Amino acid sequence: MAELTADITATPKKRPRLKVNESVFAWLLIAPAMIFIGVIVAWPLVETVRLSFTNANLGGEEWVGLENYRELADSRRFHQTIGRTFTWMFFSVCLKLVLGLIGATLLNAKVPGKALFRVLVMPPWVIPIAIGMIGWLWLYNGHFGILSGTAMRLGIIDGPFEFLAYKNSAYWSTVVADVWVGVPMVTLFFLAAMQGVPTDLYEAAYVDGASRWYRFRRITIPQIFPVIVSMMLLSAIFTFNSFEIIWILTEGGPRSATTTLIIDTYKTAIGNFKFGEGAARAVVIVILLSLFSLTYLFILNRLNKRFGSK
Repeated sequence: MAELTADITATPKKRPRLKVNESVFAWLLIAPAMIFIGVIVAWPLVETVRLSFTNANLGGEEWVGLENYRELADSRRFHQTIGRTFTWMFFSVCLKLVLGLIGATLLNAKVPGKALFRVLVMPPWVIPIAIGMIGWLWLYNGHFGILSGTAMRLGIIDGPFEFLAYKNSAYWSTVVADVWVGVPMVTLFFLAAMQGVPTDLYEAAYVDGASRWYRFRRITIPQIFPVIVSMMLLSAIFTFNSFEIIWILTEGGPRSATTTLIIDTYKTAIGNFKFGEGAARAVVIVILLSLFSLTYLFILNRLNKRFGSK
């Protein structure tokens, strides 16, 4: 009887756990992400490349090989669109970086109420782009917009001026609107980088009699240099692919003055239902962005090596 009681009260033996190979377990963990990337990114990209070799439209598709790419290579208008896109991106990114650096420097200064100013920087980045561009449409309106009205009151112009009706003014108007959207993000990233700079460096420079400009040029800029180049690359890619800003303001006009590669691709594929030609343009965009990113990263690596060796 005692032996039976001892057997009942004895702790049951644990079953051996099933051991999973570490490599198999790792693949199981990343499998959902790989499936997501394959379905959302890889498959559409492969399908776009396939369509670029066809004349796909609403009536069907036929294999045409490199014909779409030959037409793009011989198209002077397409070459002008590429140049316009990079020029638009260059001016927009430069203004974002300069204004973002100035804004971050001001927000990083020890002034009363700086927390409020940091919050006020956010709206252009937080609100939907469509809503913001509708506001800019009103600002650029010649009859009701505040810009034209203020210019008339100051005597700069004699009558209403439609900013989006002329090639040069429409071009720069879209640049200003894109800068307005992108500056807050650049400012906040630069501000975060500046707050990570050790204060000991500034104190030592101050004791040595260094001016504010010298401290900014010799301490702040070198310390946040990796963030500057990273934001330059990200901002360039975002600006290159910007669609809503130009489309809402001008739809690529007037007379193609604001037609970038993204707008041209959309008009070709969606507006004219030439899916094959549109896919070829999309492939060119991917190639250009890849070459730009690789070149940029190569230059960045060289600069980092040079900067790190000093």
